Amino acid sequence: MPTYAQAIDLVDDPELIAAYEEHHRRVWPEVLAGLRAIGIVEMRIYRLGSRLFMVYEARDGFDPARDYQGYTDDPRCRAWDELMRRYQRPAPGAKAGEWWCRMGLVFGFGGTGPAQRPSE
Repeated sequence: MPTYAQAIDLVDDPELIAAYEEHHRRVWPEVLAGLRAIGIVEMRIYRLGSRLFMVYEARDGFDPARDYQGYTDDPRCRAWDELMRRYQRPAPGAKAGEWWCRMGLVFGFGGTGPAQRPSE
């Protein structure tokens, strides 16, 4: 099961950061269903200051570029993403039009074998 890591920045405003976190305590059910439907098995988002770090695992064969399109086909999932963009700023290094910036694996151990980088 491949693991992906991504980063994004939040608007550096304590009130907006608190609102962003509150939204995530009440994620819309359609968003969770949409993520599961495209093959995301588990997801966690961590925060350090105004930087977010997301780690998620997906089913084998998952292709973010291809499969995320199925998620955004749902109007409620698309509305969630548009709402979240009010709080987000692309991280340094993000490509044009990219919000969450994909991070490369530097080190890993444990599990059933050596850490594997998802196909890029």
